[in-house]
Amino acid sequence: MSSGSVKDGKGGFHYAYLIVAAGIAITCIPCALVLSCAGIYFTPVSSYFGVSKAEFTLYFSLLNLAMMVMLPIGGKLMSRFDVRAVLSVCVAIDGLTLIAMSFFSAVWQFYLAGILLGIGTAPLIYLAVPSLINAWCKKKVGFFVGLCMAFTGIGGVIFNPVGTAFIAAGPEGWRTGYLVFGIIVLVATLPFTIFVVRSKPADKGLSPYGAQEASAAEGAPNPAPVELGVSAGKAMKTTAFFAIAAFGFLITVNQTVYQFLPSYCQSFEGTLPQIAALSGMIASACMAGQAIGKVILGLVNDRSCKGGMALGICSGVVGVALMWFLPAQAAVLLVGAFLFGFVYACTTVQTPLLTRTVFGSRDYTNIYSRVSMAGALGGVVAATFWGWIVDLPNGFSIMFAMSLAIMVVSFLLGLFALTRSKQLEKTAD
Repeated sequence: MSSGSVKDGKGGFHYAYLIVAAGIAITCIPCALVLSCAGIYFTPVSSYFGVSKAEFTLYFSLLNLAMMVMLPIGGKLMSRFDVRAVLSVCVAIDGLTLIAMSFFSAVWQFYLAGILLGIGTAPLIYLAVPSLINAWCKKKVGFFVGLCMAFTGIGGVIFNPVGTAFIAAGPEGWRTGYLVFGIIVLVATLPFTIFVVRSKPADKGLSPYGAQEASAAEGAPNPAPVELGVSAGKAMKTTAFFAIAAFGFLITVNQTVYQFLPSYCQSFEGTLPQIAALSGMIASACMAGQAIGKVILGLVNDRSCKGGMALGICSGVVGVALMWFLPAQAAVLLVGAFLFGFVYACTTVQTPLLTRTVFGSRDYTNIYSRVSMAGALGGVVAATFWGWIVDLPNGFSIMFAMSLAIMVVSFLLGLFALTRSKQLEKTAD
């Protein structure tokens, strides 16, 4: 393989593919084990310590709060220091904390663990993949982001049965589960963050993937890579920034409707028992939709950010309509949940790609870390908010009606940000 093929991606293996592999490892292992697999421990751990689920799961709320606080700090750290060092420390925090949780003897210790997990996970779930792909790729950005983020759900599919098997092994099986999960995080992820991840192509003497094709299309045969965009300071003073932040907040709040779909099915236990029996399948259908949706949204975004946003939100609108108005038809209900998975995918795919489209690549990590704060805040309040809503008379109808309104408003906010993008002066770093 010639160095030219490596640098230019013409007929050779580009190092950017290894960056994508590292992104998959980050989302599939620490992110999935900390976030997607948390639920399997709620019942056995709360029962072991003799506390309510609400008392135990407070640690997960603290985790989300810590993520929100950590995001701007993580953005600054990743901009100022070697990304592989920052991400490796984050992975180590997650792995060591999970191992420590296997030895805990009191519930309050889990609260401290939640804070530590939030600090470690925030850069991994929100910043690592978009920042690395943005730095290393000039084409297929959306596809690579979507592919990597899809593995948060795939990791859950892989590791939830593993953790459940350890938990079922005995009254303290949950300790083994946490221990094994922590070891997996360290052993399977650190080699990628230490030995594969690099902050930018120049660190390897390379050009970004697709840079030469982009330059040739612009009539400049051999220019040095230039990152165009808006500085974080200027971006955060624009109405476009606040529109994207509001988009991130609302789309995350809307995503959490997924958590209540099994309860929605169970609400038909007295009238439609066959639908109540689908409480587990509806969650799986939604997860399948979000995994596939992340890849498809990424592909569409490579052609049009507006098209990707329209696909994700319109799918969500149709999905909610099907679940709300045709709940008696099992197949239709599951199709609706699958389609809702596409708007679920918007949280970690559409939001970063919208940010990149509007503000460019120059100061992307710092800008997106601030946008992600709004999304994390949405994650903090959403579960409590929807829980209160569904407890009201006709609560599920209210939930679906509000979800439809939220998606429409989110789409309008995204369109507004895209129109403002044309007025922003994008300069080189």
